[in-house]
Amino acid sequence: MQAWQMQEAKSRLSEVVKAAGSQGPQEITVHGRSVAVVLSRSDFDKLSGTGESLVSFMRRSPLAGDDELELDRDTSLTREDGL
Repeated sequence: MQAWQMQEAKSRLSEVVKAAGSQGPQEITVHGRSVAVVLSRSDFDKLSGTGESLVSFMRRSPLAGDDELELDRDTSLTREDGL
C-alpha cells in the first residue's frame, strides 16, 4: 500500500484516486501516522457487502429446501473453567 502525506495527497488528489483504482488502497498519513485510506469503489463495495439480508442469502442457497440435509451437533462435554 502506498503512503501519501496529507499535504501531498491534497495537492495530487486525482492521482491518489487513480492509484486506488489501479494499484489498490492508498494510505494517507499526518506526521507519520496513518489517518485514512482511499479505496476504489469496487474495493469498498466488496468490504461493505451487498446489503442483502441473511434470510435472502439463505433462500438463494443451493441447499434451500433440501430436506435431506442433516446437521449434527457435537455432543461432547464442555471443558471446565480454568483449563
